[in-house]
Amino acid sequence: MKHLLSIAICCGLMSITVNSAENTEQWVSLFDGKTLTGWTQAGEKAPGKGWQVVDGMIHLSGPGGNLLSAKEYENFEFEWQWKIEKNGNNGIKYWVSAINGKEWLGIEYQMIDDAENRDAKSKPSHASASFYDLKAAAADKPLKPAGEWNTSKVIAKNGTLQHFLNGKLVVEADTASPEWKELLAASKFKNKPGFASGRGRIMLTDHNDKVWLKELKIRELK
Repeated sequence: MKHLLSIAICCGLMSITVNSAENTEQWVSLFDGKTLTGWTQAGEKAPGKGWQVVDGMIHLSGPGGNLLSAKEYENFEFEWQWKIEKNGNNGIKYWVSAINGKEWLGIEYQMIDDAENRDAKSKPSHASASFYDLKAAAADKPLKPAGEWNTSKVIAKNGTLQHFLNGKLVVEADTASPEWKELLAASKFKNKPGFASGRGRIMLTDHNDKVWLKELKIRELK
């Protein structure tokens, strides 16, 4: 009897593992380490000269424009590594779409020098790993200082969003909840119909500060 029970438990665990695998696509790299293939400015324009590939990293060293992924994503797990210059400010956006057919907007995972940048100090939701201008990341988040590498992750699943920083979940939100509606109404995006509609492109932003990115990868969730 115990033997049969063990087999049943093992089969159950195998079933859970298989089902989990069936609901997750394989990881896909969004950066080949050599070129900016797959990234364009709006209108399919080539990246500006400020975007460079240096030593296997994407580096923004000057004006380059915002870069958009070729594909749109809805449910996904997205990971990358980043560092910024002292007093620097940058971010990666997702669920990005053209609002009113012209302004490309999406939810931003904020990447900023919390210790030095005035914008980071102006409002909690403008600090690193936050939903920019919407909801602040935890105050005790494990942020590394400017000039050092951080690892970030976004998980979007059926309208629920999670931001991770260096392995720790630091903020989450349900975009179908009353809380999210209140956050949106109090933000600079309140008059942007279609903002964060639940699907869109990934954006590498140009905030006029130097940033380095690497190991960008994504997998879609079903």
